[in-house]
Amino acid sequence: MTALWSSFLVVALAEMGDKTQLVALSLASRYRRPWMVMAGILAATLVNHALASWLGAWIAAMIPGAILAFALGLSFILFGIWALVPDRIEEGRADRGTNPFVTTAVVFFLAEMGDKTQLATVALGARFHSVLLVTAGTTLGMLTADGLAVFAGARLSHLVPMRYVRFSAAAIFFVFGAAGIARALGLLPL
Repeated sequence: MTALWSSFLVVALAEMGDKTQLVALSLASRYRRPWMVMAGILAATLVNHALASWLGAWIAAMIPGAILAFALGLSFILFGIWALVPDRIEEGRADRGTNPFVTTAVVFFLAEMGDKTQLATVALGARFHSVLLVTAGTTLGMLTADGLAVFAGARLSHLVPMRYVRFSAAAIFFVFGAAGIARALGLLPL
C-alpha cells in the first residue's frame, strides 16, 4: 500500500500547476463536457503511466540496488527542483467539431510524454517494483489534480496560491530523493 499512496501523493502534488493540468483546464473550458474530458484523461494516463511504471520496474531489475537507489534519489531531487518551476501552455484555437474524449486522450497522452509526472512514474516503478500499485496511485493522483482543474478551475487557484502547491510537491520529491541517497550510502536499508 505504500507504493499506492506514495505514488498518489507524489503525482497529485507534482501535477498541480503542471502543463497537463493546464491542458485539462483548457479542454474542459473548450468542450464544457467535464466527464468526457476526465474519461480522456483516465484513458491516456492509464496507458502512459502503465508503460512508465513497467519501464521503471524493468530498469530496477537490471541495475544493482545501491546504484539504483542513488540514481533514484538524485532523480527525485531533480524532480523537486523541476516542480519549483511553473509550467505554461500556449492556448490554441477552439475546435468545437472534435470529439472531447478522443481529443483529450490524444492531447493528454502526448503532453504527458517526457513530463515530470511521467518520469516520476518511471522512478516510482523502479522504487516500488509494483507496476499495478504505482500505475493505480499515479493515475489516481493525476485524476485528482486534473479533476480539480476540470471541475473547480479558476476558483480553486484563488484559495491556495500555486507557489505553495509547487513548494509542497518539491518538498515531497526532496524527501524521496534524500531517502534514496541515504539508502545508497547505507544509512537506510535498501
